[in-house]
Amino acid sequence: MNGYWYGPYSYASYEPHVPVPQEQYEERMQTVLRLIQEAIENERHDELFYECLISAAPTEQEKQVITSIWDDECKHRSLFRQIYTQLTSKRVSISGQEEPFHKPASYLEGIENALMDELKAFEKYRVIYKYIPVQFRDTIFEIMTDEMKHASYYNWLYSKNK
Repeated sequence: MNGYWYGPYSYASYEPHVPVPQEQYEERMQTVLRLIQEAIENERHDELFYECLISAAPTEQEKQVITSIWDDECKHRSLFRQIYTQLTSKRVSISGQEEPFHKPASYLEGIENALMDELKAFEKYRVIYKYIPVQFRDTIFEIMTDEMKHASYYNWLYSKNK
């Protein structure tokens, strides 16, 4: 047989051979949907935060880096909305309990907060990746790698401005 063997995973789908009980599957999907909804709900807070960072950036290069990160985050929200709709056949409903925005005391503090937020998002998306149906994993993987790229950019910005 051609191909590679991936431990307990099949050649075609990489899905475990052992079926997940329906109750466990439903619990996992509820976790996925909750985490996707949380990612989408933070839109307004993120918008204000990125506007603040971009306006405080000391160089055009730094403004461009943060703007490119912001563009990626907009793409992520759109992708999460699409996935949520495909999983539920409904548009995501926003609870209206968004986190209040607190302007960082300085540009450097904002960069540090952004770095930590990117790492937290990666942890959240890793759980989504683990439990989401296989047809969505490439999209989640793309989002996760973007988050790591963003964390690297924020490390660079922090080091440059420290």
